[in-house]
Amino acid sequence: MTGREKRVCLITGGARGIGAASARLATQRGYAVCVSYLSSQSEAEALVASLRPTGAEAIAVRADVSREDDVQALFAAIDGRLGPITALVNNAGISDKRQPINDTEFASFNRVVGVNLGGAFLCIKAAVARMAKSKGGLGGAIVNLSSTVTQTGGYRLSSYVAAKAGIEGLTLALAPELASEGIRINALRPGFIATESQPLDDKEWRKRALASIPLGRLGAPEEVGHAVLWLLSDEASYITGAVLPVAGGR
Repeated sequence: MTGREKRVCLITGGARGIGAASARLATQRGYAVCVSYLSSQSEAEALVASLRPTGAEAIAVRADVSREDDVQALFAAIDGRLGPITALVNNAGISDKRQPINDTEFASFNRVVGVNLGGAFLCIKAAVARMAKSKGGLGGAIVNLSSTVTQTGGYRLSSYVAAKAGIEGLTLALAPELASEGIRINALRPGFIATESQPLDDKEWRKRALASIPLGRLGAPEEVGHAVLWLLSDEASYITGAVLPVAGGR
């Protein structure tokens, strides 16, 4: 596709795990892709380098999504190098160490909420400014990454659970607001996925995790990525404001 028909996707925190899997699938489906990262520069650049030989347009841009000036610079880079964004995947996220609330510093709480929820807010705001029909855009689709902790709780992870619950609330709040602008917004609720963020070598953790999953196994990043790309696609054109579990029945 060329010109105004070109599909351009931003995947925040896209250097590894679910983000990287989504980036690979997006390029296979004809998207030009921007992967944003904060500290994983080598992984982001290696991912982009692996995508380009397939003929895909792909760039990596450093950005702290909790900072408004970084987000504005990120979207300006996409505008200049790929064109107007048509799809956004809010995948960037961090967690704090497990600890009681009385041991959780407010600065740490703010950082976790700022990246997970604030980052999604800032990226959505910048994307809507480009996608909205009232602003001359052609519409688009947004997918926000939540977590099953919003349903199960995350023991001594109050900051992370609060942030992910906020992601789902933001999705539900914006769905009716953005519908008239031609923008769909949905969320995914992954469960235990085999990524670098999980203690995969901890046998006791793995045993407990598997016991809680009806399908009896961890999910693969690509399985979440397929759900991401489906929600971005025209196959999900009548779906907005949904929160879809990808958790093996958990």
